[in-house]
Amino acid sequence: MDIVKHLKFPMTFDPVRLKQDLARITDNNWKAHYNKEHYSGNWTSVALFAAGGKSTSIYAVDHSNDRVVPTELMEGCAYFAEVIGSFDFPIITARLLRLDSGAVIKPHTDNCLGYEDGEFRLHIPVITNPDVEFILAGERLVMDEGSCWYINANEEHSVANRGTEDRIHLVIDGKRNAWTDELFFSMAPASGFERAPKPLNSEEQRMMIAELEKMDTPAARAILATMRQE
Repeated sequence: MDIVKHLKFPMTFDPVRLKQDLARITDNNWKAHYNKEHYSGNWTSVALFAAGGKSTSIYAVDHSNDRVVPTELMEGCAYFAEVIGSFDFPIITARLLRLDSGAVIKPHTDNCLGYEDGEFRLHIPVITNPDVEFILAGERLVMDEGSCWYINANEEHSVANRGTEDRIHLVIDGKRNAWTDELFFSMAPASGFERAPKPLNSEEQRMMIAELEKMDTPAARAILATMRQE
């Protein structure tokens, strides 16, 4: 089975309350996205949960040992806290990402950010419009305000905001656990989140054959016979 590329979850959140919390974040809180080669126009972000608790820590991956905690912006954002708190998994980061009208995120892939990797990304649109073109693995996804989506960011994706208003998503990165397994597997078979094993190269095959020959057990001989037939 192919790896699952996206899911739309059954839970929804109140767009009005999302926008009320958003209104508490002033323009000077937003910081330009760090992957400048990946976009044109204005793409900005603020952190709601981050290592060290700073709203300017907008990196998807933090290499410090600081604990991930709510940033100072969460103090007046009770509904954002409720939404994020409804997910029972370890938070890596929770950010608001704003793509201005006319801006484009170019086609790109992220590294090890599919559910099969043990880490994953959720999108909850806060403000969007019909002219936002979110393309994932060649498919356009139309995400309504307040809906909740899993996006396999290992797949090539791009976004173009061709509308007249900015597009803002709440983006949550988390770590896989038993709670998320129950959620994800209720939407798609577990086999849809298992990466096919990488074929062995010739040197790896040679080393494996040598180890199996040393073992010389019935099971090892059976594996060797299969390998030699392939």
